[in-house]
Amino acid sequence: MSARILIVDDTPLNVKLLAAKLARDYYVVSSASNGVEALKKVAEEKPDLILLDVMMPEMDGFETCKRLKDDPATSHIPIVIITALTDVEDRVKGLAAGADDFLAKPINDLALMARIRSLLRMKILMDEWRSREATALQLSPELAEALSDPLSIRNSRILILDDTGSDSGMIRASLTPLSAYTATAKSVEEAETILKNGSYDVVFSKLDLANEDGLAVCPLLRSNPATRHIPILLLANGDDIERIARGLDLGASDYLLRPFDVNELFARTRTQLRHKRNYDRLRSGIEHNLQLALVDPLTGAFNRRYLDAHFPRFVQLATENRKPLSVLMIDIDFFKRVNDTYMHAAGDAVLREIAQRISSNVRPSDFFVRMGGEEFLIVMPGTELENAEKIAQRLRGRVEQPPFNLPDGQKIPVTISLGVAETYPHKDPSPIAVIDRADQALACAKQQGRNRVVADRLP
Repeated sequence: MSARILIVDDTPLNVKLLAAKLARDYYVVSSASNGVEALKKVAEEKPDLILLDVMMPEMDGFETCKRLKDDPATSHIPIVIITALTDVEDRVKGLAAGADDFLAKPINDLALMARIRSLLRMKILMDEWRSREATALQLSPELAEALSDPLSIRNSRILILDDTGSDSGMIRASLTPLSAYTATAKSVEEAETILKNGSYDVVFSKLDLANEDGLAVCPLLRSNPATRHIPILLLANGDDIERIARGLDLGASDYLLRPFDVNELFARTRTQLRHKRNYDRLRSGIEHNLQLALVDPLTGAFNRRYLDAHFPRFVQLATENRKPLSVLMIDIDFFKRVNDTYMHAAGDAVLREIAQRISSNVRPSDFFVRMGGEEFLIVMPGTELENAEKIAQRLRGRVEQPPFNLPDGQKIPVTISLGVAETYPHKDPSPIAVIDRADQALACAKQQGRNRVVADRLP
């Protein structure tokens, strides 16, 4: 994934080496030589992630981190402190200042890149929910008081996967101030059963289980919507760095190296619990209060009001960052025949089923809108036209097969036509223009016989 990364370090050679490593993965890199300059650049450039040194003139990394995390405009930006300081006390101090991770020099490239990818995935998700929060506040100002409540991480529920009990006792004792309940599983299967029967706020998993792979917990949680956002902390040895990097790519949130320091364990767990609480607060508050105002009651898709309030912000962000954003316009083929032949109850059933088939095949970061009648629209941030066209073809196939079940038991075929358009690099990336281009492409698809995809391409 492409992203803007700010390197803050007063040593030019360090900046040059880090920038070269990041450029190989196509990140857009800028730099600042001290904390004061960093604060200014963050305000101007709005980076997606910050790599921050500690020992700098004018303002050190700890103070810079604290100021960024205390400012609501920048508190959501992930910060990785990279420094020659290796004392546990320094790591804890960095985490207490709000850093998302603390890596010691010399940097292990594998661990660094895996950590960056992990934090960027989290930021993309949280940016989406923050954007939805802004829309919610715009439409329902009374939400502000509910969303301003301080986050409490006490009374958390913790699950530890530990087949020997060698780590769980120390973790349980260390986290007593945070935990209302701690469960221990001796196998991945037992952990899965525990998670099915209760809600948990954080999961610890040993990498060195005797008879199975501790990494199996990552895809297990991340593939299940009910557990997708539970933080996972890996428990590992210092020589497990390759497997740790693999775990971060699989969805782990953080890791701890043996021998564990109680203060660092507490600080890292607290950070992850705060992320979880923040996400839970955003999701529950917004979903509850926007349900009636912004969601189509028949299909569960967002309605036109949501699009009008939300879409311009997405387009502006994509244009400013020179990132792609694609729009899919969708129309049900010959939908009037369904209503005329099978009555409106059948038409409603078809609309609900089409919405379900489409929404279950798009990403959480995309948003799906019912424009009205039998027309739908999907906004896909970070998606180029070619990829959007492939996704449109996949959705067309998902709708075409299998046939639709009507309330009276009949099965009927239903198809859709789709038009695809992109904002950047088009000359006119405005919200109205991109929807118009997608609508024109949809009209072409219908003129060409329906049940097809047409993309608007630059001449």
